[in-house]
Amino acid sequence: MSDNSLAQTLIVMPWHDPVVEAVGYDARGPYVELFWLGILGPTATWVLRRLVMGLDAYPDGYELDLGETANALGLSLTAGAHSPFGKAMNRCVMFGMMHQVPDGVAVRRQLPPLSMRHLRKLPTHLQAAHVEWVSRMPYQLDDSWERALALAETMARTGDETHQIERQLLSIGITPRMAHDAAQHWWQQGVEPAAAPMTTQDRADTVQP
Repeated sequence: MSDNSLAQTLIVMPWHDPVVEAVGYDARGPYVELFWLGILGPTATWVLRRLVMGLDAYPDGYELDLGETANALGLSLTAGAHSPFGKAMNRCVMFGMMHQVPDGVAVRRQLPPLSMRHLRKLPTHLQAAHVEWVSRMPYQLDDSWERALALAETMARTGDETHQIERQLLSIGITPRMAHDAAQHWWQQGVEPAAAPMTTQDRADTVQP
């Protein structure tokens, strides 16, 4: 990123990429923590997660206070792009997790699967874990897939985000890939949180005099 991009604030926009979104992984999910973390580095990963978190609240984009964000992450922000925060932003651009747009950046919410070039840079045990992750047998006919979908829908309708759904499914023994796919299924379907039930006071307020 250029020096001009590290002003006081930065506009953060969503990067819409249907190809990656169809096969990608939530920026805050276990796939990124297991496999992308060692490629991006911990600082860049945390910066990316924080920017994506902002898009949860403002899906169409928002203005990011760079100083506040850097301080919240325990990073320094100095003039130019050579501070720890600036370097982390540059790494996100370099690895294709964001790109510059007028007055700001467009950020991926879904990260692509690792390429072979990046995969070879991981430790041997993570390479083996990645092979296991992507080579699981199809599970769509498995009863556990229907269970995962039903649980994911329930959580989606209560307002949980995809990364929260994925983690909760993992905690009850759903396999990582199935948990990811079940969470993504309802996100892609655009499931809206269910309306909260009316309280006694709500009902009283609706009674016409």
